[in-house]
Amino acid sequence: MSDDIQARIDQAVKGNDVLLFMKGTPTFPQCGFSSVVVQVLDYLGVDYVATNVLEDQAVREGIKVYSDWPTIPQLYVKGEFVGGCDIIKEMFESGELKELFAEKGIEMEAA
Repeated sequence: MSDDIQARIDQAVKGNDVLLFMKGTPTFPQCGFSSVVVQVLDYLGVDYVATNVLEDQAVREGIKVYSDWPTIPQLYVKGEFVGGCDIIKEMFESGELKELFAEKGIEMEAA
């Protein structure tokens, strides 16, 4: 894995408060797991940046190395890896995700 890709990923992760690496785009997710995470973020009214890993194979493989997490989607908040679809869904259902966003100073529209 090239250091250049890892540096690009690191810059993106650290340069965006909420960053989602996903398959497809928020308006047209290309997998069910990515779609679930988009729905959760949209429901909460969180501003986020999405990176479509299907557009760049190096990023698609590089993000797995970067996080040491084998699957996509991957959600990062304030430079910290939060998890994939199952973790995000569980955190949302338990209220932990909302708490995390509040702790990190991420604005949400949903009550």
